[in-house]
Amino acid sequence: KTAYEIPKRDWSSDVCSSDLSADHGDLGRYGLLNARYVNVNVTVVDHPLVQHKLTQMRRKETQADSFRRYLREIAMLLAYEALRDLPLEKVEIETPLTRMKAPQLAGKRVCFVSILRAGNGLLDGMLEVLPSARVGHIGLYRDPKTLAAVEYYCKLPEDIAQREAIILDPMLATGHSAAAAVARTKELGARAVRYVCLLAAPEGVKEMNAAHPDVP
Repeated sequence: KTAYEIPKRDWSSDVCSSDLSADHGDLGRYGLLNARYVNVNVTVVDHPLVQHKLTQMRRKETQADSFRRYLREIAMLLAYEALRDLPLEKVEIETPLTRMKAPQLAGKRVCFVSILRAGNGLLDGMLEVLPSARVGHIGLYRDPKTLAAVEYYCKLPEDIAQREAIILDPMLATGHSAAAAVARTKELGARAVRYVCLLAAPEGVKEMNAAHPDVP
């Protein structure tokens, strides 16, 4: 799971007994998480530009057009992290000076799967970085009585089995909708699945790691 920020909570009875404040020293690409929490398969992207743009989004005076622009820009930055280990292959090309072998993305690549409707805000920025990616959509709503996720729409590419699915949703709250979207994507045969969000609550992280410990 790739997220920007997870609010500080008392984790003594939760996934682990550690807080998520920023006072853990240099943790490299895992940002706000301490070393024990990294083991639950979460990557926090704490790049200064992401932090700055999220702050601008949170300002009460931020207009709707600026809010959408900041979200699109953050999505582009999250894409670099989420896609950092895509497979490459060497191909022969001709430059203005000579022929050479150079790396390019290998085979069938990525499908961005937006959880409707909020996921579309991240989708636009992701497509700026990887415009050749295919796109899918999963529509879910939460039953007000049971709190279970109920699917009302699902459309993924026919060749999803040849692609890695990146599921997009700005907010990981209870985790029920995210877990249901991941389960549906697996059921339809995606080669691999990842989940990307902007903000995550501890309850959502716990639910996702319990339901899908194999999904980063």
